[in-house]
Amino acid sequence: MTPLMRKCAAEFLGSAFLIATVIGSGIMATNLTDNVALQLLCNTAATAGGLVALISAFGPVSGAHFNPVVTIADRVFGGIPNRDVLPYIASQLLGMFVGVMVANLMFGLSAIDISTKTRSGGGIWLGEVVATLGLLLVIFGVVRSGKSSLAPFVVAGYIAAAYFFTSSTSFANPAITLGRSLSDSFAGIAPKSAPGFIVAQFIGMALALVAIRIVFPDVDEFADELLMKHEEDK
Repeated sequence: MTPLMRKCAAEFLGSAFLIATVIGSGIMATNLTDNVALQLLCNTAATAGGLVALISAFGPVSGAHFNPVVTIADRVFGGIPNRDVLPYIASQLLGMFVGVMVANLMFGLSAIDISTKTRSGGGIWLGEVVATLGLLLVIFGVVRSGKSSLAPFVVAGYIAAAYFFTSSTSFANPAITLGRSLSDSFAGIAPKSAPGFIVAQFIGMALALVAIRIVFPDVDEFADELLMKHEEDK
């Protein structure tokens, strides 16, 4: 198996388990309680825990993107070559579709159960812009500060917070948005609402690309700045 095939397999499996965690925990939460706040808390905790495990497991293989905007941003900053971008995104999409079908089937639903949950409006779209912007800033901030080992915990912590502080409950991922449209459950999104989310996510990505260039310079330059600061503090 070629290195690219291994990376794509990691992206497929990670994406599948991620959306299965999101959808499955949402269905389980609604089966356990009628309290919406508690349902969201259960969904958040499971998603955060899943992210720590999945990023830790698959990060050394593919970088654990599980998200087209992360893949595109990584390409912009030279983290992966052009030839990896489309295979990564295709693997993420396929993984999301397989994962959501498995989650639906685990809870006795049809494999494809189109969501009727409308999520739209200026405030919600703004929430997705903010969620995606923050996610990319957190990821690249950690990586460029030389603390990549903390990425699983930092990303999971950010997503857990963003579930509650953004109006959209932080999808921040075009692939998972499309996948969640195939489950008429707590974490679902109606197909008619998905385009607005995806546009907002790409706007958030564009803003993040500018902000990352300003706040986090190239890795070598950032390392030099940290070293200088350390010397000044002595």
